[in-house]
Amino acid sequence: MKLILNKNQLNESPEMFLRHAGYGYIRDSRRDAESFVRRLGSGFYPRLHMYVEENNSQIIFNLHLDQRQPSYAGSHMHNAEYDGAAVEQEIARLKNFLSQISQPLNNAAPSSQNENLNEPVDRVGGERKFIDKEKNNKKKSWWKFWQ
Repeated sequence: MKLILNKNQLNESPEMFLRHAGYGYIRDSRRDAESFVRRLGSGFYPRLHMYVEENNSQIIFNLHLDQRQPSYAGSHMHNAEYDGAAVEQEIARLKNFLSQISQPLNNAAPSSQNENLNEPVDRVGGERKFIDKEKNNKKKSWWKFWQ
Protein backbone atom coordinates (compact mmCIF):
# COMPACT_ATOMS: atom_id res chain seq x y z
CA MET A 1 0.00 0.00 0.00
CA LYS A 2 1.31 3.42 -0.86
CA LEU A 3 1.17 6.72 0.97
CA ILE A 4 1.87 9.59 -1.42
CA LEU A 5 2.72 13.03 -0.02
CA ASN A 6 3.81 16.32 -1.50
CA LYS A 7 7.29 17.34 -0.40
CA ASN A 8 5.91 20.49 1.21
CA GLN A 9 3.81 18.37 3.61
CA LEU A 10 6.94 17.24 5.46
CA ASN A 11 8.98 19.62 7.62
CA GLU A 12 11.93 17.21 7.56
CA SER A 13 13.48 14.58 5.32
CA PRO A 14 11.44 11.41 4.70
CA GLU A 15 14.10 9.40 6.52
CA MET A 16 13.84 11.53 9.66
CA PHE A 17 10.04 11.41 9.49
CA LEU A 18 10.18 7.61 9.48
CA ARG A 19 12.71 7.53 12.32
CA HIS A 20 10.45 9.75 14.41
CA ALA A 21 7.54 7.42 13.56
CA GLY A 22 9.44 4.44 15.00
CA TYR A 23 11.15 2.99 11.92
CA GLY A 24 14.74 1.85 11.71
CA TYR A 25 16.99 1.97 8.67
CA ILE A 26 18.13 -1.28 7.01
CA ARG A 27 20.23 -1.96 3.94
CA ASP A 28 19.86 -5.14 1.89
CA SER A 29 23.30 -5.80 0.43
CA ARG A 30 22.05 -8.65 -1.79
CA ARG A 31 19.60 -6.40 -3.65
CA ASP A 32 21.47 -3.12 -2.98
CA ALA A 33 18.27 -1.61 -1.57
CA GLU A 34 17.68 0.73 1.34
CA SER A 35 14.48 0.59 3.38
CA PHE A 36 12.97 1.08 6.82
CA VAL A 37 11.34 -1.40 9.19
CA ARG A 38 9.20 -1.21 12.29
CA ARG A 39 9.06 -4.36 14.38
CA LEU A 40 5.71 -5.53 15.70
CA GLY A 41 7.16 -7.87 18.31
CA SER A 42 10.41 -8.81 19.98
CA GLY A 43 11.78 -10.75 16.99
CA PHE A 44 12.62 -9.71 13.45
CA TYR A 45 9.22 -10.85 12.15
CA PRO A 46 6.44 -9.79 11.80
CA ARG A 47 7.52 -6.30 10.80
CA LEU A 48 6.30 -3.37 8.76
CA HIS A 49 8.62 -2.77 5.82
CA MET A 50 8.78 0.61 4.07
CA TYR A 51 10.48 1.69 0.84
CA VAL A 52 10.80 5.42 0.09
CA GLU A 53 10.84 6.93 -3.38
CA GLU A 54 11.23 10.62 -4.19
CA ASN A 55 9.87 12.02 -7.44
CA ASN A 56 9.87 15.65 -8.56
CA SER A 57 7.38 16.99 -6.03
CA GLN A 58 6.19 13.80 -4.34
CA ILE A 59 7.39 11.37 -1.73
CA ILE A 60 6.05 7.85 -2.08
CA PHE A 61 6.06 5.59 0.97
CA ASN A 62 5.53 1.99 -0.15
CA LEU A 63 4.50 -0.15 2.84
CA HIS A 64 3.98 -3.87 3.27
CA LEU A 65 3.85 -6.33 6.18
CA ASP A 66 6.54 -9.01 6.35
CA GLN A 67 4.94 -11.97 8.13
CA ARG A 68 7.96 -14.26 8.36
CA GLN A 69 11.36 -14.89 6.90
CA PRO A 70 11.83 -17.16 3.86
CA SER A 71 10.71 -20.67 4.68
CA TYR A 72 12.30 -22.64 1.87
CA ALA A 73 15.90 -22.98 0.69
CA GLY A 74 17.16 -20.67 -2.00
CA SER A 75 14.38 -18.12 -1.64
CA HIS A 76 15.28 -14.47 -1.31
CA MET A 77 11.84 -13.04 -0.72
CA HIS A 78 9.50 -13.42 2.22
CA ASN A 79 5.79 -13.77 2.82
CA ALA A 80 4.44 -10.22 2.57
CA GLU A 81 1.03 -8.56 2.69
CA TYR A 82 0.67 -5.36 0.65
CA ASP A 83 -2.80 -4.56 1.96
CA GLY A 84 -4.93 -5.68 4.86
CA ALA A 85 -5.94 -4.44 8.28
CA ALA A 86 -2.42 -4.10 9.72
CA VAL A 87 -1.11 -2.17 6.70
CA GLU A 88 -4.17 0.10 6.61
CA GLN A 89 -3.86 0.82 10.34
CA GLU A 90 -0.20 1.73 9.92
CA ILE A 91 -0.98 4.09 7.03
CA ALA A 92 -3.65 5.73 9.21
CA ARG A 93 -1.13 5.99 12.09
CA LEU A 94 1.42 7.65 9.81
CA LYS A 95 -1.18 10.13 8.52
CA ASN A 96 -2.15 10.96 12.11
CA PHE A 97 1.52 11.33 13.08
CA LEU A 98 2.06 13.62 10.08
CA SER A 99 -0.85 15.84 11.11
CA GLN A 100 0.50 16.06 14.67
CA ILE A 101 4.02 17.11 13.69
CA SER A 102 2.87 19.59 11.07
CA GLN A 103 0.76 21.60 13.54
CA PRO A 104 2.65 24.25 15.55
CA LEU A 105 2.68 23.72 19.28
CA ASN A 106 0.51 26.22 21.16
CA ASN A 107 2.61 26.19 24.32
CA ALA A 108 6.09 25.80 22.82
CA ALA A 109 7.43 29.04 24.35
CA PRO A 110 6.84 29.71 28.04
CA SER A 111 5.02 32.92 28.80
CA SER A 112 7.07 35.45 30.71
CA GLN A 113 4.01 36.59 32.66
CA ASN A 114 3.76 33.36 34.65
CA GLU A 115 7.45 32.74 35.12
CA ASN A 116 9.63 34.54 37.61
CA LEU A 117 13.16 34.33 36.22
CA ASN A 118 14.79 34.95 39.60
CA GLU A 119 13.32 31.80 41.16
CA PRO A 120 14.99 28.42 40.56
CA VAL A 121 13.13 25.99 38.35
CA ASP A 122 11.73 23.16 40.47
CA ARG A 123 9.24 21.52 38.13
CA VAL A 124 9.30 19.27 35.12
CA GLY A 125 6.46 18.93 32.64
CA GLY A 126 3.92 21.03 34.50
CA GLU A 127 3.23 21.03 38.19
CA ARG A 128 5.27 18.02 39.34
CA LYS A 129 7.74 19.10 42.02
CA PHE A 130 11.19 17.76 42.78
CA ILE A 131 11.77 16.56 46.33
CA ASP A 132 13.82 19.12 48.19
CA LYS A 133 16.65 17.06 49.71
CA GLU A 134 17.64 19.84 52.10
CA LYS A 135 14.24 19.78 53.85
CA ASN A 136 14.07 15.98 54.12
CA ASN A 137 17.65 15.49 55.23
CA LYS A 138 16.75 14.23 58.73
CA LYS A 139 18.39 10.94 59.50
CA LYS A 140 16.14 8.14 60.65
CA SER A 141 17.21 5.29 62.82
CA TRP A 142 17.23 1.86 61.32
CA TRP A 143 14.18 0.83 63.34
CA LYS A 144 12.05 3.84 62.30
CA PHE A 145 13.02 3.35 58.68
CA TRP A 146 11.21 -0.01 58.55
CA GLN A 147 8.11 1.14 60.46
